[in-house]
Amino acid sequence: MRHGILMTASVVAGVFVCLAAQEAPAPPPMSDKVDGYHLATTVPLPDTGFWDYLGIDEANHHVFVSHSDEILVISTDTNQVVGKLSPTPGSHGVVISQKDGHGFTSDSGNSSGQQGVSSFTEFDPKTLAIIKQVILPIGGSDGIVYDPASDRVFGLTHRKKDVAVDAATGDVAGVVDIPGAAESAAADGSGHLYNVMEDLSTIVDIDTHALKVVNQWPLAPCEGPSGVAMDTETRRIFIGCHGGGENNSGVMVVFDPDAGKVVATLPIGGRGNDAVRFDPGAKLAFASEGEGNITIVHEDSPDKFTVLGNVKTVQGARTMECDTSTHTLYSVTAQFGPPPPLGPNATERERRFRRGPMIPGSFELLVIPNH
Repeated sequence: MRHGILMTASVVAGVFVCLAAQEAPAPPPMSDKVDGYHLATTVPLPDTGFWDYLGIDEANHHVFVSHSDEILVISTDTNQVVGKLSPTPGSHGVVISQKDGHGFTSDSGNSSGQQGVSSFTEFDPKTLAIIKQVILPIGGSDGIVYDPASDRVFGLTHRKKDVAVDAATGDVAGVVDIPGAAESAAADGSGHLYNVMEDLSTIVDIDTHALKVVNQWPLAPCEGPSGVAMDTETRRIFIGCHGGGENNSGVMVVFDPDAGKVVATLPIGGRGNDAVRFDPGAKLAFASEGEGNITIVHEDSPDKFTVLGNVKTVQGARTMECDTSTHTLYSVTAQFGPPPPLGPNATERERRFRRGPMIPGSFELLVIPNH
């Protein structure tokens, strides 16, 4: 995602199963509780500047919130802010390599102030001490994902290039040429990174050792793919899409990379998806929408899926993280004043992510347990 965060909405409980060949039915309405999940706690956060993705470190009981030029660190035991990573200029997301004991943030800027130069900030997940800044050979670093097979961290961009950094050394391993605007990705643990192209509505298969695209497939009926997660056991990829459903509402498509096809199309709570997560212990996929809900989907089998419903969150809560050890979801949002007027040549992305100034004191973490 860029810097966006806002929409409006509706959506809750129902059960729908729909194969890819069928049109996804209208989403169920919102509910205060779905499969035990409910908004239980809100935690006030410092509220200067934009936010983007969340990150999770289950081993050290931390959830990370990218926030302007720093990363806020919240204890998952106490739900309190316990530290921050700074500086992380133009921060977008966080991943952890437990193998190496290193964490990385994706930053669209750099500490030297060079224009058009992105960076990763490497840090110690236990102490939260900054190790070094990794200057990247590309600009526009946005999403970030860790691949355990190659032990590399990938920075995703909208500029037809991704970048790989070795997690053990913090050195740049190379650049991957991609066909479109990379939004999110999921690793299968066997050397493949599945990266969606938001502008092309396709998914590409990146060989994480060779650093090249080895396949590309369409995601129809998905339009504008955004969040991505994978069940590596059944090899099913869950993708949140801004459009493709009834009245061009959002959908989740489930993709089989071995067959190279969409195997299911499911309704979600709206067009504002920006994160998808999967809990393997519960066999649940989650899609967060800025309309103010999280769609919960159960994987009944590799080719059968049930939409359990849409649990109510707060308008603007587009991004999300899942602590699979406690089966708890986290999101963030804020309130905004009136947005500035759009120019006559505004793009669809500018229209969709348009927002006014953040209202002071409104930035908050949402804690959504399943009990």
